[in-house]
Amino acid sequence: MPRFTPITQDALAELLTRRLRELSGYRVVAVDGADAADPLEFARRAADRVRADGRPAEPVSLHDYVRPASLRMEFGRDETAYRTGWFDYAALRREILDSLRAHGRWLPALWDETADRSARAHSRVALPGTVLFVAGPMLLGRGLPFDLTLRLDLGAAALGRRTPDEAAWTIPGLLAHERDSTGTPTYFVRWDHPDRPALRDGTG
Repeated sequence: MPRFTPITQDALAELLTRRLRELSGYRVVAVDGADAADPLEFARRAADRVRADGRPAEPVSLHDYVRPASLRMEFGRDETAYRTGWFDYAALRREILDSLRAHGRWLPALWDETADRSARAHSRVALPGTVLFVAGPMLLGRGLPFDLTLRLDLGAAALGRRTPDEAAWTIPGLLAHERDSTGTPTYFVRWDHPDRPALRDGTG
């Protein structure tokens, strides 16, 4: 039975910062969690802490890497379509992970989800040692070569409670992806109560 130790969000951000001190050069960290866990909020907190430690850091939202609505909604509000057709993980790898490491550049946004058009963002030149925190759902289990991975885990009950009614159709896809994913994240955190997270012993 896994054991968990209570931790604050600030302490979790500090834990990541200390780990990143051991990793020089460009780095990309996954903050994996359903929208109901608000992984982008924590990614911003972690980036702020890393910057305070003297290293460039920026959050990246997976929602800025959605696919066009015509592709996302081709099969309606479907569990499989959400898992495989909603976000452009291939573009995320190309424009963030591969581009940062090979060319020292990264694209902060690919597609404007609200306007449903190109984000028209320009590629940015990364400062030496830049850390990017990529935040969003279903990042793990896709073979994306992150340097560190953080899982903000909501149990089924918490996921149902925290997900807005209009997005409830995504829950089966999120749970199915979690069941099918293999491998252990660098850090696994229970996030049912974000003000009282708990870190699984043996991760990190």
